[in-house]
Amino acid sequence: MNCINFDQKFERYMGVWIKNNAEKYKNNMDVIEGMMPDIYMEFLAKPATWLGGLTPQDYFEQYDDAKQLVNWLCEYEKNKIPVPDLLQDRIAALGTKAEEPLLALLNDASAPESAVMTAVSLLREIESTAPMQAYIDYIAALEQPDERADMYAESLLSMGADVVSPIHRALPLAGEAGRDVFADILSNFPGEEETFKLLMERFEHVEDRRALFASYLAKYGDERALPALQRAAEAPELPYLDFVEIANAMEALGGERPAEREFAGDPYYESLKHV
Repeated sequence: MNCINFDQKFERYMGVWIKNNAEKYKNNMDVIEGMMPDIYMEFLAKPATWLGGLTPQDYFEQYDDAKQLVNWLCEYEKNKIPVPDLLQDRIAALGTKAEEPLLALLNDASAPESAVMTAVSLLREIESTAPMQAYIDYIAALEQPDERADMYAESLLSMGADVVSPIHRALPLAGEAGRDVFADILSNFPGEEETFKLLMERFEHVEDRRALFASYLAKYGDERALPALQRAAEAPELPYLDFVEIANAMEALGGERPAEREFAGDPYYESLKHV
């Protein structure tokens, strides 16, 4: 598999274009930069000798084997050559045909992390729900937040309310980091008692991130959280920015905004006093 650096080829094409057109546009780089999208489209549609006469936009279109294309993607990552958008577009265009090789890449411990992340993005693009349980299991076992968990969470959220019950089943075995991620996802799907209990638990027991979980409660929209929010708003050691987020959550849930009070010694509060 020939891993052609399409980014490098475009940079060279752009360099020649600027050389040939600089005088026409009076070396106005702002104008030239504004034309970049059009120049790129011109590059994609122009037959290239380095592609045997094919245009860049047609090069990957000649391949229909999803496994071959996904392996090619891995080769790009292993060789630290930018993966062409055109290759990713071709894989995504194959839809369900690409699902199996992308799932295999997801479970390949020897694959570069960047290739796995690309597989996650492509599975999301083709709207695959096949990796749902794998994503949930990974998050449940999470010990520390990481980028992969964030991408899995985004994908789970894109799958809609079908993720709610499987996440609920995973909660009893989930660690602290996993419960935080699940709380973020589930806050988007109101009406579940198990979700409300989780959000309340995180809000009341993770004091250093009360502002974050207050925002989740506001999004979830259950007014039963108001008494707990009120108690938190009155806590003497509450940071000012946490107070603001909690007050916003109370308003969002139909409650009254807590009375403003002094936060002497709080750096952010003190800085506002001097504005």
